[in-house]
Amino acid sequence: MTLNLLIAPDFAPERFAGWHMLNTLLQKKSGLHLHLLTPASAAEQAELIAQGQVHLVYANPFDAASMVREAGYRAIARPVGKSDEMVIATSAGSALGSVEDLQPGARIALTDNKDVKLIGLRLLEPADLGEADVQWQLVDNYQAAARLAIKGEVDASFFLAEAYHSLSRLTRSQLKPLIESKLADITHVLLVQGGIEPDAAQRISAALLDLKGTPDGQPVLDELGMGGGFEAMSEEDAEFMIDLMNTLLD
Repeated sequence: MTLNLLIAPDFAPERFAGWHMLNTLLQKKSGLHLHLLTPASAAEQAELIAQGQVHLVYANPFDAASMVREAGYRAIARPVGKSDEMVIATSAGSALGSVEDLQPGARIALTDNKDVKLIGLRLLEPADLGEADVQWQLVDNYQAAARLAIKGEVDASFFLAEAYHSLSRLTRSQLKPLIESKLADITHVLLVQGGIEPDAAQRISAALLDLKGTPDGQPVLDELGMGGGFEAMSEEDAEFMIDLMNTLLD
């Protein structure tokens, strides 16, 4: 049986090869046949998952919360020391110096990444801005969000922190961070579909957790920016993170 492994569409473009390397290595170490799915957007991801044929998902924390609670997935692993932080940035030449300088009616660009938006809304609280106080401009990717901010077509843009720091040096030189979150407890998560054979889930988990420090595994982890490897995630760990996400929603 082939198991479909879907990777959330919010990773930096230069990580693409790393995911294919990881998929190949997990097949070798687990003895299972895995097919990698890399949807280009949140909408494409949702469509693939709705078809019921996605057995493993490396999901952002917002999607992980709903998939665990509503779709019968369970969390088995998460990256070590790689929390999902976000950055609010503006043009380098902007008069804005901090989040508090943003005013009602501010134009903010963002991708369809719900956890980034949730965290961003919390970071906007010092400016006394709620969701209804902002003119949101949805874009396909973080490069587009950067372009709009640089051109001054929006007042600021929301970025997944890893995506922001992965922008080219030239692009970052034209941007100015207003704030970066420091939440630490919210991460991407590897989920398995409820119907997957327990033996298959255990073999995938064991293969993933054993990569750190190995001659073939460590280079792949480094390529993905996950040099600390992965750690097992219990049901209690998952519930704690889901509760945190729900707190952000409140």
